[in-house]
Amino acid sequence: MEKDKDIEMILKLQGIDYELGELERSKDYLPDMISNLEREMQEISNGLEGFEKELTEHTLLYRKLDIELATLNQELAKFQKQMRDIKTNKEYDALTNEIVNRKLKISSTEEEILKILTNLDDLKEKIKQYKQKLEEMEKYNTDQLTYLKKELSSIEDKIKIKKGERKNVTVRIDKRLLSTYERVKKGRGDHVVVTIKKRACGGCFKAIPPQKIQEIRKGEQIFTCDNCGRILIWAEDSS
Repeated sequence: MEKDKDIEMILKLQGIDYELGELERSKDYLPDMISNLEREMQEISNGLEGFEKELTEHTLLYRKLDIELATLNQELAKFQKQMRDIKTNKEYDALTNEIVNRKLKISSTEEEILKILTNLDDLKEKIKQYKQKLEEMEKYNTDQLTYLKKELSSIEDKIKIKKGERKNVTVRIDKRLLSTYERVKKGRGDHVVVTIKKRACGGCFKAIPPQKIQEIRKGEQIFTCDNCGRILIWAEDSS
């Protein structure tokens, strides 16, 4: 039947238009997806770089303090040795102050070194975790980025192909039906042809008179919804 052919073609046209719409929308969301994946990797990379820099700084500080501690211990040993040779109370008091001073500095330096060693262990663990995370993310995101960038670069070619398919379909559709389709599409978007659902328009859900439903089921002519203008068809799951 001619009307069946028209419906077949108009449904095919709607499918093509939906795919065209998806391609147009992908021109917006694909760059965002690419940007998000690249930003995720950059954030982890920056975090790793920050921890490695901090590790270097703490390592240098540890070496500096370790040298200072060795110097303080040497000085303490020297002063303790000199205690054997003192001859006056004044010398004794001065040397005692030096010994006490060195012991306090040694204790303080050892505490600082202990804190730094703890921080170094924490930083090494964080670096290990971030390296593993970055490796896993790069492995996954690189594949994703390759795919997404390929999709993005091929969009215009796909749109061109779909527009060619659309042109081939539109020339096979009755001009009045095509005009109705284009008018509704402009006002309602992708869903131009809808099935009847629970005796109502599948687009706007406006109830359809029983007599009209019967006519639509026959499929002898094209009907549109009196409320929204969408093209109505009967499908196996219509009721």
